[in-house]
Amino acid sequence: MSISIRLQQRHETTTGRQLAVLLLSLLVGFIAVGLVFAAKGVNPLFALWKILAGSFGSLYGISETITKAIPLILIGSGLTLAFRAKFWNIGAESQLLMGAIFATWIGLNLGPRLPGWLLIPLMFLAGFLGGAFWGILPALFKVRFGVNEVISTLMLNYVAAEFLNLLIVGPWKGATQQGFPYTDDLPASAMLPLIPGTRIHYVTLLVALICALILFVMIYSTKFGYELRVVGENPEAARYAGINFFRTTVVLMIVSGGVAGLAGVGEAAGIHHHLTYPGVISAGYGFTAIIVAWLAKLNPLASIISALFFAGILVGGDAIQISLGLPAATVHVFNGILLFFLIMGDTFVNKRLVVVRTRRV
Repeated sequence: MSISIRLQQRHETTTGRQLAVLLLSLLVGFIAVGLVFAAKGVNPLFALWKILAGSFGSLYGISETITKAIPLILIGSGLTLAFRAKFWNIGAESQLLMGAIFATWIGLNLGPRLPGWLLIPLMFLAGFLGGAFWGILPALFKVRFGVNEVISTLMLNYVAAEFLNLLIVGPWKGATQQGFPYTDDLPASAMLPLIPGTRIHYVTLLVALICALILFVMIYSTKFGYELRVVGENPEAARYAGINFFRTTVVLMIVSGGVAGLAGVGEAAGIHHHLTYPGVISAGYGFTAIIVAWLAKLNPLASIISALFFAGILVGGDAIQISLGLPAATVHVFNGILLFFLIMGDTFVNKRLVVVRTRRV
């Protein structure tokens, strides 16, 4: 008799099982992260406590957590749209950068001539268009030429980053920046207002919350959202039902990329006030937002909570670099381990392990 273990499809999936699997995945993920800390000679419980204390243990930590959550809410909620349709957009990092580039051009060229009440909406519009443009490209590559969107969106990250580097050391290099690779600072009318004593650019925060709500309604209460879900669950059934695969794919990437572009506007006009190196404009938000969307179970409203959670990890990660002397890559290891176990957990929502005994003749 031979014994084998196989995955068997479940007949139904309950909300309780989904929640239980999510919590178990996070628990196992934290245990795995704890083992990494232990391997570095750091007490895992102490390290996790330092992360929480650094991000939620003071007013400064909370304000920084909210600041870093703003781009994660925007990008994460936009990715839920793409991932619902099984379009694996790994290029939100570049869409953020393109949004920042487009918005900065508007700010630098129109800022001296326009009042803030008109200029800032124009910058957000330009940022949306920049991100949308960069999102349309892989959509067209996929539906017209069959190019895998994981490869195209990932490669476009490098193209956008090098394009930004070209601008800040070349034609857009600021005459007032004493030789540093920055653009000139945005005029005061193009800078987003902050909550006093913090770096929270509340205009972008409000835009992020509104976008999450709109995307939630779009997914669950519109014809487009229904088509989106059908395309993701069964592309062949979608084509048989007459759903326009080309239109659906292009529109979802316009929205997903455009919302990421809005995050770029917030970082350029709310935090830095000029363009600089890609790694400074975005602290890996486009990649972290993938985990945000996954933890939210592809629900735009739930992405608000998961964005705050991972923003706390980013802020707390900065704290443990100083207090525990751990390398900067620790946060990326943390996020990667959690994503691994979240994806693994999703397998067991719809499937279960069964032991199959086969009698040999």
